[in-house]
Amino acid sequence: MNQSEKERAAKVGKTLNVKAYIRSEIEAIRAQVGDKKVLLAMSGGVDSSVCAVLLHKAIGKNLTCVFVDHGCMRLNEAKEVKKVFKGKFGINLIQIDAEKRFLDKAKGITDPELKRKCIGGEFIRVFEEEAKKLGRIEFLGQGTIYPDIIESGVGGHKAVKAHHNVGGLPKDIGFEGLVEPVKYLYKDEVRKVGKALGIPDFMVQRQPFPGPGLAVRCLGELTKEKLDILRQADFIFRDEMHKAGLDKKAQQFFAINTNVKSVGVKNGARTFGYVIAIRAISTSQFVKAGVVPLPFAFVTKVAEKIATKVKGANRVVWDITPKPPATIEWE
Repeated sequence: MNQSEKERAAKVGKTLNVKAYIRSEIEAIRAQVGDKKVLLAMSGGVDSSVCAVLLHKAIGKNLTCVFVDHGCMRLNEAKEVKKVFKGKFGINLIQIDAEKRFLDKAKGITDPELKRKCIGGEFIRVFEEEAKKLGRIEFLGQGTIYPDIIESGVGGHKAVKAHHNVGGLPKDIGFEGLVEPVKYLYKDEVRKVGKALGIPDFMVQRQPFPGPGLAVRCLGELTKEKLDILRQADFIFRDEMHKAGLDKKAQQFFAINTNVKSVGVKNGARTFGYVIAIRAISTSQFVKAGVVPLPFAFVTKVAEKIATKVKGANRVVWDITPKPPATIEWE
Protein backbone atom coordinates (compact mmCIF):
# COMPACT_ATOMS: atom_id res chain seq x y z
CA MET A 1 0.00 0.00 0.00
CA ASN A 2 1.58 3.32 -1.09
CA GLN A 3 1.24 6.66 0.76
CA SER A 4 -1.77 7.79 -1.29
CA GLU A 5 -3.60 4.52 -0.55
CA LYS A 6 -2.76 4.80 3.16
CA GLU A 7 -4.27 8.28 3.25
CA ARG A 8 -7.44 7.08 1.51
CA ALA A 9 -7.72 4.03 3.75
CA ALA A 10 -7.42 6.24 6.83
CA LYS A 11 -10.58 8.10 5.74
CA VAL A 12 -12.75 4.96 5.72
CA GLY A 13 -15.93 5.53 7.72
CA LYS A 14 -15.41 9.32 7.99
CA THR A 15 -17.84 11.85 6.49
CA LEU A 16 -17.33 11.90 2.73
CA ASN A 17 -16.95 15.16 0.84
CA VAL A 18 -18.27 13.89 -2.49
CA LYS A 19 -17.03 16.68 -4.75
CA ALA A 20 -13.57 16.65 -3.16
CA TYR A 21 -13.45 12.86 -3.44
CA ILE A 22 -14.27 12.93 -7.15
CA ARG A 23 -11.57 15.54 -7.81
CA SER A 24 -8.91 13.71 -5.80
CA GLU A 25 -9.79 10.30 -7.26
CA ILE A 26 -9.60 11.58 -10.84
CA GLU A 27 -6.17 13.04 -10.01
CA ALA A 28 -5.12 9.74 -8.39
CA ILE A 29 -6.23 7.76 -11.46
CA ARG A 30 -4.30 10.06 -13.77
CA ALA A 31 -1.22 9.79 -11.55
CA GLN A 32 -1.40 5.99 -11.51
CA VAL A 33 -2.31 5.40 -15.15
CA GLY A 34 -0.70 8.29 -16.99
CA ASP A 35 -1.24 7.84 -20.72
CA LYS A 36 -1.61 4.07 -20.44
CA LYS A 37 -4.84 2.17 -21.02
CA VAL A 38 -7.38 0.60 -18.67
CA LEU A 39 -9.72 -2.31 -19.24
CA LEU A 40 -12.66 -2.14 -16.81
CA ALA A 41 -14.59 -5.19 -15.73
CA MET A 42 -18.15 -3.91 -16.18
CA SER A 43 -20.83 -5.81 -14.27
CA GLY A 44 -23.65 -3.28 -14.57
CA GLY A 45 -23.85 -2.93 -10.80
CA VAL A 46 -23.51 0.34 -8.87
CA ASP A 47 -19.81 -0.10 -8.04
CA SER A 48 -18.49 -0.82 -11.53
CA SER A 49 -20.83 1.81 -12.99
CA VAL A 50 -19.37 4.53 -10.78
CA CYS A 51 -15.85 3.29 -11.59
CA ALA A 52 -16.63 3.47 -15.31
CA VAL A 53 -17.69 7.13 -15.16
CA LEU A 54 -14.79 8.11 -12.86
CA LEU A 55 -12.30 6.45 -15.19
CA HIS A 56 -13.98 7.95 -18.27
CA LYS A 57 -13.65 11.44 -16.76
CA ALA A 58 -10.03 10.78 -15.81
CA ILE A 59 -8.63 9.11 -18.94
CA GLY A 60 -11.35 9.35 -21.62
CA LYS A 61 -10.64 7.26 -24.71
CA ASN A 62 -7.92 5.29 -22.89
CA LEU A 63 -10.69 3.42 -21.08
CA THR A 64 -12.38 0.36 -22.54
CA CYS A 65 -15.22 -1.26 -20.60
CA VAL A 66 -15.96 -4.93 -21.14
CA PHE A 67 -19.29 -6.35 -20.09
CA VAL A 68 -19.23 -10.13 -19.91
CA ASP A 69 -22.54 -11.93 -19.94
CA HIS A 70 -21.46 -15.07 -18.09
CA GLY A 71 -24.93 -16.58 -18.15
CA CYS A 72 -25.54 -15.60 -14.54
CA MET A 73 -27.10 -12.17 -15.16
CA ARG A 74 -30.59 -11.08 -14.16
CA LEU A 75 -33.39 -10.86 -16.71
CA ASN A 76 -32.76 -8.10 -19.36
CA GLU A 77 -29.59 -6.94 -17.55
CA ALA A 78 -27.32 -6.78 -20.61
CA LYS A 79 -29.71 -4.49 -22.53
CA GLU A 80 -29.91 -2.00 -19.64
CA VAL A 81 -26.13 -1.74 -19.27
CA LYS A 82 -25.61 -1.10 -22.97
CA LYS A 83 -28.34 1.56 -23.12
CA VAL A 84 -26.98 3.63 -20.21
CA PHE A 85 -23.23 3.53 -20.70
CA LYS A 86 -22.91 3.39 -24.45
CA GLY A 87 -25.91 5.62 -25.07
CA LYS A 88 -25.82 8.27 -22.31
CA PHE A 89 -22.10 8.54 -21.53
CA GLY A 90 -20.56 7.46 -24.83
CA ILE A 91 -18.20 5.09 -23.04
CA ASN A 92 -16.38 2.54 -25.18
CA LEU A 93 -18.24 -0.62 -24.19
CA ILE A 94 -17.66 -4.13 -25.54
CA GLN A 95 -20.23 -6.82 -24.77
CA ILE A 96 -19.23 -10.49 -24.74
CA ASP A 97 -21.59 -13.46 -24.66
CA ALA A 98 -19.70 -16.10 -22.67
CA GLU A 99 -22.52 -18.10 -21.09
CA LYS A 100 -21.43 -21.49 -22.45
CA ARG A 101 -17.79 -20.87 -21.58
CA PHE A 102 -18.52 -20.08 -17.93
CA LEU A 103 -21.04 -22.87 -17.42
CA ASP A 104 -18.62 -25.38 -18.99
CA LYS A 105 -15.85 -24.13 -16.70
CA ALA A 106 -18.03 -24.38 -13.59
CA LYS A 107 -19.41 -27.81 -14.46
CA GLY A 108 -19.29 -30.17 -11.50
CA ILE A 109 -18.30 -27.46 -8.97
CA THR A 110 -20.58 -27.26 -5.94
CA ASP A 111 -18.36 -25.73 -3.24
CA PRO A 112 -19.23 -21.99 -2.86
CA GLU A 113 -15.62 -20.78 -2.53
CA LEU A 114 -14.41 -22.85 -5.47
CA LYS A 115 -17.34 -21.57 -7.52
CA ARG A 116 -16.47 -17.94 -6.75
CA LYS A 117 -12.79 -18.48 -7.54
CA CYS A 118 -13.59 -20.37 -10.73
CA ILE A 119 -15.76 -17.50 -11.99
CA GLY A 120 -13.28 -14.84 -10.82
CA GLY A 121 -10.42 -16.63 -12.55
CA GLU A 122 -12.36 -17.07 -15.78
CA PHE A 123 -13.28 -13.38 -15.71
CA ILE A 124 -9.61 -12.48 -15.72
CA ARG A 125 -8.89 -14.86 -18.59
CA VAL A 126 -11.67 -13.27 -20.66
CA PHE A 127 -10.27 -9.80 -20.00
CA GLU A 128 -6.73 -10.86 -20.81
CA GLU A 129 -7.92 -12.26 -24.14
CA GLU A 130 -9.88 -9.10 -24.88
CA ALA A 131 -6.90 -6.95 -23.99
CA LYS A 132 -4.76 -8.82 -26.51
CA LYS A 133 -7.33 -8.13 -29.24
CA LEU A 134 -7.30 -4.44 -28.38
CA GLY A 135 -3.52 -4.10 -28.30
CA ARG A 136 -1.49 -3.38 -25.19
CA ILE A 137 -3.64 -2.53 -22.16
CA GLU A 138 -1.69 -2.14 -18.95
CA PHE A 139 -4.32 -1.88 -16.20
CA LEU A 140 -7.41 -3.78 -15.08
CA GLY A 141 -10.15 -1.66 -13.51
CA GLN A 142 -12.47 -3.13 -10.86
CA GLY A 143 -15.44 -2.03 -8.76
CA THR A 144 -14.04 -3.31 -5.46
CA ILE A 145 -15.54 -1.57 -2.40
CA TYR A 146 -14.44 -1.64 1.25
CA PRO A 147 -16.88 -4.36 2.47
CA ASP A 148 -15.43 -6.67 -0.25
CA ILE A 149 -11.99 -6.20 1.30
CA ILE A 150 -13.26 -6.80 4.84
CA GLU A 151 -15.15 -10.00 3.97
CA SER A 152 -12.23 -11.39 1.94
CA GLY A 153 -9.93 -11.26 4.96
CA VAL A 154 -7.54 -8.64 3.59
CA GLY A 155 -5.69 -6.23 5.87
CA GLY A 156 -6.01 -8.27 9.06
CA HIS A 157 -9.77 -8.87 8.81
CA LYS A 158 -11.12 -12.40 9.34
CA ALA A 159 -12.13 -14.00 6.06
CA VAL A 160 -15.85 -14.59 5.54
CA LYS A 161 -15.90 -15.34 1.82
CA ALA A 162 -13.59 -14.66 -1.13
CA HIS A 163 -15.05 -11.94 -3.33
CA HIS A 164 -14.24 -12.73 -6.95
CA ASN A 165 -12.49 -9.36 -7.30
CA VAL A 166 -10.36 -9.78 -4.14
CA GLY A 167 -9.69 -13.33 -2.94
CA GLY A 168 -10.99 -14.83 -6.17
CA LEU A 169 -8.33 -13.33 -8.44
CA PRO A 170 -5.61 -15.59 -9.87
CA LYS A 171 -2.06 -14.57 -8.90
CA ASP A 172 -0.76 -14.44 -12.47
CA ILE A 173 -3.04 -11.74 -13.92
CA GLY A 174 -1.72 -10.45 -17.22
CA PHE A 175 -1.87 -6.75 -16.32
CA GLU A 176 0.63 -4.27 -14.93
CA GLY A 177 -1.70 -3.43 -12.06
CA LEU A 178 -5.23 -2.85 -10.77
CA VAL A 179 -7.18 0.41 -10.71
CA GLU A 180 -9.88 0.39 -8.03
CA PRO A 181 -11.36 3.90 -7.62
CA VAL A 182 -13.94 3.08 -4.92
CA LYS A 183 -12.09 0.43 -2.88
CA TYR A 184 -12.19 2.53 0.30
CA LEU A 185 -15.86 3.48 0.09
CA TYR A 186 -18.94 1.87 1.57
CA LYS A 187 -21.98 1.22 -0.63
CA ASP A 188 -23.94 4.30 0.50
CA GLU A 189 -20.91 6.47 -0.32
CA VAL A 190 -20.55 4.91 -3.77
CA ARG A 191 -24.18 5.86 -4.48
CA LYS A 192 -23.53 9.48 -3.46
CA VAL A 193 -20.53 9.65 -5.79
CA GLY A 194 -22.58 8.11 -8.62
CA LYS A 195 -25.36 10.66 -8.20
CA ALA A 196 -22.86 13.53 -8.25
CA LEU A 197 -21.35 12.11 -11.47
CA GLY A 198 -24.75 12.26 -13.20
CA ILE A 199 -25.46 8.54 -13.39
CA PRO A 200 -29.27 8.01 -13.69
CA ASP A 201 -31.08 7.37 -10.40
CA PHE A 202 -32.38 3.98 -11.48
CA MET A 203 -28.75 2.85 -11.83
CA VAL A 204 -27.37 4.64 -8.75
CA GLN A 205 -30.14 3.33 -6.49
CA ARG A 206 -29.99 -0.11 -8.02
CA GLN A 207 -29.56 -2.85 -5.49
CA PRO A 208 -26.11 -4.47 -5.39
CA PHE A 209 -25.41 -7.42 -7.63
CA PRO A 210 -22.36 -9.61 -6.95
CA GLY A 211 -19.67 -10.11 -9.59
CA PRO A 212 -20.43 -13.84 -9.93
CA GLY A 213 -24.07 -12.83 -10.40
CA LEU A 214 -26.74 -15.45 -9.91
CA ALA A 215 -23.99 -18.06 -9.50
CA VAL A 216 -23.93 -17.29 -5.76
CA ARG A 217 -27.72 -17.42 -5.58
CA CYS A 218 -28.00 -20.73 -7.43
CA LEU A 219 -26.80 -23.35 -4.98
CA GLY A 220 -25.00 -26.48 -6.08
CA GLU A 221 -23.79 -27.05 -9.63
CA LEU A 222 -24.62 -24.33 -12.14
CA THR A 223 -26.83 -25.32 -15.06
CA LYS A 224 -28.71 -23.22 -17.59
CA GLU A 225 -32.00 -24.81 -16.50
CA LYS A 226 -31.52 -23.86 -12.84
CA LEU A 227 -30.34 -20.36 -13.72
CA ASP A 228 -33.30 -19.75 -16.07
CA ILE A 229 -35.71 -20.83 -13.32
CA LEU A 230 -33.97 -18.48 -10.89
CA ARG A 231 -33.98 -15.59 -13.40
CA GLN A 232 -37.75 -15.80 -13.80
CA ALA A 233 -38.45 -16.20 -10.09
CA ASP A 234 -36.11 -13.33 -9.23
CA PHE A 235 -37.81 -11.05 -11.77
CA ILE A 236 -41.26 -11.81 -10.34
CA PHE A 237 -40.12 -11.05 -6.78
CA ARG A 238 -38.34 -7.82 -7.71
CA ASP A 239 -41.24 -6.69 -9.91
CA GLU A 240 -43.77 -7.27 -7.13
CA MET A 241 -41.53 -5.39 -4.66
CA HIS A 242 -41.53 -2.38 -7.00
CA LYS A 243 -45.29 -2.54 -7.60
CA ALA A 244 -45.99 -2.67 -3.86
CA GLY A 245 -43.55 0.18 -3.10
CA LEU A 246 -41.59 -2.11 -0.80
CA ASP A 247 -38.38 -1.57 -2.80
CA LYS A 248 -37.97 1.73 -0.92
CA LYS A 249 -37.73 -0.13 2.39
CA ALA A 250 -35.07 -2.62 1.27
CA GLN A 251 -31.55 -2.04 0.02
CA GLN A 252 -31.31 -5.54 -1.45
CA PHE A 253 -33.95 -8.10 -2.39
CA PHE A 254 -33.64 -11.17 -4.56
CA ALA A 255 -34.52 -14.83 -5.06
CA ILE A 256 -32.36 -17.90 -4.54
CA ASN A 257 -32.54 -21.33 -6.16
CA THR A 258 -31.88 -23.55 -3.13
CA ASN A 259 -31.11 -26.65 -5.24
CA VAL A 260 -33.65 -28.51 -3.08
CA LYS A 261 -36.58 -30.19 -4.81
CA SER A 262 -40.01 -30.83 -3.37
CA VAL A 263 -43.32 -32.34 -4.43
CA GLY A 264 -46.10 -29.99 -5.53
CA VAL A 265 -49.34 -29.86 -7.49
CA LYS A 266 -50.04 -28.00 -10.75
CA ASN A 267 -53.18 -28.43 -12.83
CA GLY A 268 -54.21 -31.34 -10.63
CA ALA A 269 -51.03 -33.29 -11.33
CA ARG A 270 -47.97 -34.09 -9.21
CA THR A 271 -44.84 -31.99 -9.80
CA PHE A 272 -41.29 -32.23 -8.49
CA GLY A 273 -39.66 -28.80 -8.68
CA TYR A 274 -37.11 -26.53 -7.05
CA VAL A 275 -37.63 -24.66 -3.80
CA ILE A 276 -37.07 -20.92 -4.29
CA ALA A 277 -36.10 -18.68 -1.36
CA ILE A 278 -36.73 -14.92 -1.25
CA ARG A 279 -34.68 -12.44 0.78
CA ALA A 280 -35.07 -8.71 1.52
CA ILE A 281 -32.64 -6.85 3.78
CA SER A 282 -32.11 -3.30 5.05
CA THR A 283 -28.63 -1.85 5.58
CA SER A 284 -26.57 1.29 5.04
CA GLN A 285 -23.00 0.00 4.70
CA PHE A 286 -23.67 -3.69 3.92
CA VAL A 287 -21.37 -4.85 6.70
CA LYS A 288 -24.42 -5.62 8.86
CA ALA A 289 -28.00 -6.08 7.65
CA GLY A 290 -31.46 -6.46 9.12
CA VAL A 291 -34.50 -8.22 7.69
CA VAL A 292 -37.26 -6.16 6.06
CA PRO A 293 -40.63 -7.11 7.63
CA LEU A 294 -42.56 -7.77 4.42
CA PRO A 295 -46.36 -7.97 4.82
CA PHE A 296 -47.41 -11.60 5.10
CA ALA A 297 -50.12 -11.19 2.46
CA PHE A 298 -47.46 -9.87 0.06
CA VAL A 299 -45.14 -12.82 0.76
CA THR A 300 -47.90 -15.38 0.11
CA LYS A 301 -48.86 -13.56 -3.11
CA VAL A 302 -45.27 -13.71 -4.38
CA ALA A 303 -44.95 -17.35 -3.35
CA GLU A 304 -48.10 -18.34 -5.21
CA LYS A 305 -47.09 -16.41 -8.33
CA ILE A 306 -43.60 -17.94 -8.50
CA ALA A 307 -44.87 -21.45 -7.79
CA THR A 308 -47.57 -21.24 -10.47
CA LYS A 309 -45.86 -19.14 -13.16
CA VAL A 310 -42.28 -20.45 -13.15
CA LYS A 311 -41.90 -23.84 -14.74
CA GLY A 312 -39.56 -25.97 -12.64
CA ALA A 313 -40.29 -24.19 -9.34
CA ASN A 314 -43.10 -25.27 -7.02
CA ARG A 315 -42.38 -23.98 -3.52
CA VAL A 316 -41.20 -20.69 -1.97
CA VAL A 317 -39.61 -20.03 1.43
CA TRP A 318 -38.71 -16.70 3.08
CA ASP A 319 -35.21 -16.09 4.48
CA ILE A 320 -35.53 -13.99 7.65
CA THR A 321 -31.95 -14.28 8.93
CA PRO A 322 -30.03 -11.04 9.68
CA LYS A 323 -26.34 -10.45 8.90
CA PRO A 324 -24.61 -11.67 11.06
CA PRO A 325 -24.97 -14.61 11.63
CA ALA A 326 -25.90 -15.02 7.94
CA THR A 327 -24.27 -13.29 4.99
CA ILE A 328 -26.37 -11.30 2.52
CA GLU A 329 -25.73 -13.75 -0.31
CA TRP A 330 -26.32 -17.46 0.22
CA GLU A 331 -22.90 -18.45 -1.17
